[in-house]
Amino acid sequence: MDLGLQQKVALITGASKGIGLYTAIQFVKEGAQVAIAARGEESLAVAKVFIKEQTGVEVLTLAADVSKEDECRRIVEETVAHYGKLNIVINNAGTSSANSFEDVDSALWQSDLDLKLFGAINCSKQALPHLKAQGGGAIVNLSAVLAKTPPAGSLPTTVSRSAGLALTKAMSNDLGKYNIRVNAVCIGLIRSSQIEARWQTAMPNEPWETYSKEIGRNIPLGRIGETEEAANAIVFLASEAASYITGTALNIDGGSGGTL
Repeated sequence: MDLGLQQKVALITGASKGIGLYTAIQFVKEGAQVAIAARGEESLAVAKVFIKEQTGVEVLTLAADVSKEDECRRIVEETVAHYGKLNIVINNAGTSSANSFEDVDSALWQSDLDLKLFGAINCSKQALPHLKAQGGGAIVNLSAVLAKTPPAGSLPTTVSRSAGLALTKAMSNDLGKYNIRVNAVCIGLIRSSQIEARWQTAMPNEPWETYSKEIGRNIPLGRIGETEEAANAIVFLASEAASYITGTALNIDGGSGGTL
């Protein structure tokens, strides 16, 4: 299937590792031009080399803290200056912070909302004039399956992510008139460096597949999801192949979520 991504320009935040990094690789493989943003210059340099090894293509790297509006403005402007346009924004920046309500202080609430919610708001707002200039575009916001059914001890992450889902729906309704599609992906248990560290600690003599099946035994598909599988879904939602999909939140969780 042709995803219609040749020469499209995508800006991906939180893209120096994990899902963001593999999403960048998949975009490049589909012929898109890619800018990756993250806080650390060293991690971005490593990511740039890895993407070049995997695809033969160099991407633009942008060190930024997307919780700050002026930083979002800068990375959008630098992307457009480098590639001449902007078609796609993937709001992936975020960290996991899971605590009980009584253990979350005001500073943690603010920093989590600034990064996950306002990072997406600010990057999308700064990108909007450029997407409109191209006659449309796509925005994909990263969320979590637990944002739909927040359990105890999951704050502030699930609250920030739940707000991101509301943002996604509201933006899709407001921006559809510009042919700008806005969707979200809700991530479940996906392979990451943190999960790999747990594997090496718990089952150092067993292959990944054994650990994946053991940890994923209660997931309908019976395993932990691979990072590339999440990236594939994100790239699809941003592509022309998903041209009539907007305002939705897609679970990437192997069937483990309690909601559609």
